[in-house]
Amino acid sequence: MNKINELKNKKDSDSYKKVAIAACFGTFLEWYDFLTFATLAVVFGPLFFPSQDPATGLLASLATFGVGMVVRPIGAAIFGSVGDRIGRRPVFIITISLMGVATVCVGFLPTYSQIGIWAPILLVSLRLLQGLSAGGEIGGGAIYLTEHAGDKNRGFKTSFLQLMGPLGVLASTLQITLLQHYLTVEEFQSWGWRVPFWISLLLLLLAFRARMALEETPIFLELSKTTAPSKQPLRDNLKDPQTRKRMFLLFFCISSGGAILFFCMQVYTAIFLKTAVKLPPELVDQLSVIATITLLPLTVFAGWLSDKVGRKPVIVSGLFLGAVLILPAFNMMRTLGGQILESNHNGHPTIFIVAILIGLSAILALVVGPQTAVLAELFPAKSRNSAATLPHNLAAGWIGGLLPLIVTWLNQKWLSDVAGLWYPTLFLALAALVAMWRLPETYKVALLSKENDDASP
Repeated sequence: MNKINELKNKKDSDSYKKVAIAACFGTFLEWYDFLTFATLAVVFGPLFFPSQDPATGLLASLATFGVGMVVRPIGAAIFGSVGDRIGRRPVFIITISLMGVATVCVGFLPTYSQIGIWAPILLVSLRLLQGLSAGGEIGGGAIYLTEHAGDKNRGFKTSFLQLMGPLGVLASTLQITLLQHYLTVEEFQSWGWRVPFWISLLLLLLAFRARMALEETPIFLELSKTTAPSKQPLRDNLKDPQTRKRMFLLFFCISSGGAILFFCMQVYTAIFLKTAVKLPPELVDQLSVIATITLLPLTVFAGWLSDKVGRKPVIVSGLFLGAVLILPAFNMMRTLGGQILESNHNGHPTIFIVAILIGLSAILALVVGPQTAVLAELFPAKSRNSAATLPHNLAAGWIGGLLPLIVTWLNQKWLSDVAGLWYPTLFLALAALVAMWRLPETYKVALLSKENDDASP
């Protein structure tokens, strides 16, 4: 009997690994495609939004990035409901195809100097398609993986999905760093920036093949045997008071907090060091790579820790630390960056910046490590996909995605490099207080049980 159980456990483990690899690779491609645009925001300014004022071009480029984030909730509403009605797997096939095609097309777009106003119009249109796709993928992927993970060690097993965002940043940053190293400035501006988008075609084919081999989640299959799917799951969620409360908590505390920390540390930090501190782009890219590599094990550790002590204390700790330390961290990086430029060498100031970035990565990990599991644990299986994806993408799109634009605008308005950071600081502080007061503990909740339906915040 023990031998049979061992073989069954091994088979289940191998099956989960296959599912996890396929799901994570597809999510990696989504993030790679989506964040390559953010990495090239400074480059896109003069190519697609030429202006005599560089700050205006940068704002226009960041606004285009933000447009893709703003429409993510629309994609979440559409694909989230589809996932609750016909299954999680079909949504994966659609979203990966939509994202891949839109991204490849960006690599072939003519610039403003070639076709005039049509260049930014086409760029924004493709960015809208990327946003719709990401809305169905990011959040839906968390539900899919968590429902395959079972009830034991969910935080650890699902935390690996959260690595795909940093890995997407890392892949795009490394590519751009190599291209800028081997190409002249003129070559990179002419065609080099297109290469990451062309490469996504190969990644799309690999991800599509992997996703075609995926199976539907056992939770959805079991549920479909006993319960008829809702015709309008999102509407039903919004009518239910408890589900509404949990959707708000997910939006305001977990997803908004994680999105703010992610975009502060993985997106805006590089923009800040390049444009405000004026460090060499090559040095900034190297610093970003170090911070991203450090984030990977920290995220898995935070997921594991949430299995031991609970999701709530880990997440609340990350929110509080972020509120307290973001402003001092950016002020310190600005001071150290000035020292690097004055001394004309890296030395100790660079090491201190690395230490700050690692500390910020640890804070981010505390929130996003348990996040994948929490997305599924907060809601009953019947309405889980639509209930989780809408607030999650609303937070990522409207709060996190617009963060670089809002912070940059506030900085320009108040003539300060860091004044805009009061926005994420105050938001995180309020989110931490609400989470400490109202966020339920979910790490022992069964994914297909009455307990999930009856638990109240």
